[in-house]
Amino acid sequence: MTTSLRAATVQFQHRANDKNYNLSVMEGFIARAAAEQIQVLTFPEMCITGYWHVRHLSAGEIGALAEPIADSPSLARIRPLSERYNMAIGVGLIELGEDGNYYNAYAVCLPDGGLHVHRKLHAFEHEAIASGDSFTLFDTPWGVRMGVLICWDNNLVENVRATALLGADVLLAPHQTGGTHSRSPHGMKPIPLALWQQRKEHPAAIEEAFRGEHGRGWLMRWLPARAHDNGLFILFSNGVGRDDDEVRTGNAMILDPYGRILAETWAAEDKMVIADLDLSLIPLSTGRRWIHGRRPALYGILTEPQGYERDARSARFSSQPAQKLGK
Repeated sequence: MTTSLRAATVQFQHRANDKNYNLSVMEGFIARAAAEQIQVLTFPEMCITGYWHVRHLSAGEIGALAEPIADSPSLARIRPLSERYNMAIGVGLIELGEDGNYYNAYAVCLPDGGLHVHRKLHAFEHEAIASGDSFTLFDTPWGVRMGVLICWDNNLVENVRATALLGADVLLAPHQTGGTHSRSPHGMKPIPLALWQQRKEHPAAIEEAFRGEHGRGWLMRWLPARAHDNGLFILFSNGVGRDDDEVRTGNAMILDPYGRILAETWAAEDKMVIADLDLSLIPLSTGRRWIHGRRPALYGILTEPQGYERDARSARFSSQPAQKLGK
């Protein structure tokens, strides 16, 4: 296995339903990444199709956006670039599965022609979009094992731990987050649309918001812990700017196995951040060493239904307070 991997992660503002525009932006970033000799490049969740507007669409309109992976026109534009530039490239789209279901999916194109697709485990974007039921791990030409978790997948600690236990050293974490309206009193709250619209006239104001409690501040409450506790690198990509009636905060960043930030941005614009991943940090990282102290016999409760579990949509949008835990 190589001891270093050059990685980059992107934030950009997609256009709803405009695949050609979104792919064109992505192709520009891929060319820039190639010039920087990037080996793995990550784009945000559903960046090809657009994201938050889909909740207003009919099932038929979702179907019009969806693509079967095997002959996806969008991936047909990305896969050759992966091979040409010897680069792993991760992109988000809506998949039409062979089972007829639609999925919030993330496809990682490898330079050897390999393709690995993760279906979001906790999909809530639209009632016609199904949740996936398996973890996604794969080996790369550089001898580095990678995993994928999409947005809310990362908020459930069990998912990241399972991905680490399955051998991931690098986690691709595509998102569309920041500035969402959480019902939790101290959770995320919206970024005023006016701040985004006036970002050129008042750049300090939008930067302060992106770095604040409803952007970077929220990420800092949990994202470094996922990296630290599991001893893995995280490539966090995100949307930025207006997304239907919300404002995504970008904050693209790369974290090391100690939860330290190697590279980040809070720019209110399309942006790519780059870092060299020192893979030799993993074996002696705190989280990776602590994993060896696990006592699996104690953790049966993690797989036992408690009776209050909900599907992703009702868990995400229910107005009911969470039920008291425990027996």
